[in-house]
Amino acid sequence: MRYLSGKMVVGMLSASLGAAVMAADHALDSVDQQVIGAVYTLDAVFEDTFADLGEAHGFGFLEMQAANPGVDPWLPGAGTSIRMPGQHILPDTPRSGIVINLPEYRLYHYPADGGSVSTWPVGIGREGWSSPIGETRVARKEANPSWYPPQSIREEHAAAGDPLPAVVPPGPDNPMGPFKMNLAMSGYVIHGTNKLFGIGMRVSHGCFRMNNQDVTELFPQVPVGTAVTIVNQPYKLGVYANKLYLEVHTPLDEHGFPSSLDKQAAIQELLQARSELVAGYRLDWQSIRDMVYAEDGIPAVIGEPYGSL
Repeated sequence: MRYLSGKMVVGMLSASLGAAVMAADHALDSVDQQVIGAVYTLDAVFEDTFADLGEAHGFGFLEMQAANPGVDPWLPGAGTSIRMPGQHILPDTPRSGIVINLPEYRLYHYPADGGSVSTWPVGIGREGWSSPIGETRVARKEANPSWYPPQSIREEHAAAGDPLPAVVPPGPDNPMGPFKMNLAMSGYVIHGTNKLFGIGMRVSHGCFRMNNQDVTELFPQVPVGTAVTIVNQPYKLGVYANKLYLEVHTPLDEHGFPSSLDKQAAIQELLQARSELVAGYRLDWQSIRDMVYAEDGIPAVIGEPYGSL
């Protein structure tokens, strides 16, 4: 459990899901459950920043920003109500192994028993080092890894006046953190970090960066050979309590940058592709348009069953 900064206020829980969920682990009541967690608020204290609150509560920097438009991320101010985006619609993927949704900056892990899911924020690739999309597996695991920076990264650092050695041994200066899991995609790794800032942002050289405490929890749960699915799903649909929910994140292009796609057309395509889920619900198009515009990452109701008031 992380240290919890700020004064917690459980007055705002989305979808009446009960007490706010603070841990990364969520029990799944059924194999068909599509929504986990809850949104909650807390009152910031003077020294709080979004980076600190995100690290303490298990959220990335950009998802904290998206959930709190208009709030200064570096000085929210004592007493400012901060919305914590703890509710998620599960990605539309097979529920097996590790799933990473790039626009969400979030990793999901489905243990083999199928009764739960865990989720953590991750840093992804920045410009020129975009993270991949596709299906792969965990090919190798290593505790206390050394880092052998590729030639391209050494050249980049040398050009910036910050030359790197050929090998960085384990320890506080190692950007791999305490654990790493190499994927069966050449050069791509899930690992910890020696940099506290950057979780939930486009910062890496294509790898997936986790807080050290998070990768420490995940590492022993993931055997070599575990399936890894990497997707680009900025819009997610799910049903909870017989209502249809939508979750909207800023779409990313193939380079990992905010996309200029036709967002309304993309929503239409999603609704058509998930027609079996949408059928039977009366859609609120104004709410859909507002959510696509806001891109706040918070699931909200967009459909009520036909015949309901």
